[in-house]
Amino acid sequence: MNTYKFISWNVNGIRAVDKKEALKWIDEANVDLLGVQETKSQVVQIPSTIFEKEYKTLFGSQSAIKGRSGTALFTDIETTFQCNCPSVDVLDEGRINEVHFTIADKDIAFFNVYFPNGQSKEERLAYKMEFYNRFLEHCESLKKEGKSIIVCGDVNTAHKAIDLARPKANEKTSGFLPMERDWMDKFISCGYIDTLRHVIGDEPEHYSWWSYRANARANNVGWRIDYFYVSEDLKDNIKDAYILNEVMGSDHCPIALEIEL
Repeated sequence: MNTYKFISWNVNGIRAVDKKEALKWIDEANVDLLGVQETKSQVVQIPSTIFEKEYKTLFGSQSAIKGRSGTALFTDIETTFQCNCPSVDVLDEGRINEVHFTIADKDIAFFNVYFPNGQSKEERLAYKMEFYNRFLEHCESLKKEGKSIIVCGDVNTAHKAIDLARPKANEKTSGFLPMERDWMDKFISCGYIDTLRHVIGDEPEHYSWWSYRANARANNVGWRIDYFYVSEDLKDNIKDAYILNEVMGSDHCPIALEIEL
């Protein structure tokens, strides 16, 4: 078996990250697949200088409204299918990269997703929940076709009280509402594994996003809203999952999954 390393990072503007040289570490990290979210750019605007490594595939998505959302996936794994999932991203906001590849005996559908934020108004919260439901339905249809599923990205919700520093203060905040957390329960109940919790259990104070306000990152007053999920059939293939909280350059930090296939 070989070990494959996947990295996910909400970069909060890939051109800003390029100016900070905050992705240069990828050159030394032996990453087989990198998914980034919130690029805030058109695909053609993604700088070629973010790192030296030249991946075989760069597959991006872009919002119909310039300067918003956007995702990009870099990989050396040979893909057999690429799609930006219009049946889920119905507003064409550039939120999904879906690619398929086969490794060993596993036919994998891999998703790099920037899920909507529901904090701005009720309509956006409703859209977020609709997006969640469409995404789960899509994953379930692929599972029925025999696909193994890997999902990475910014889910924009902390699942449990352990996943944010101040759960009580945020009970009525989108990102920790009962309906959002219930959907994550439903997602897991359908046979998807939160890989970090699978590896570390209920260990507290593991966060992936911090507000820029009040020195939140230095004080580790954060939220875990970035996740790697795998379908149940890949459970025994999980080698490691962890958060790269030492990597700076965004209000999020990268997360990692290592899979043996």
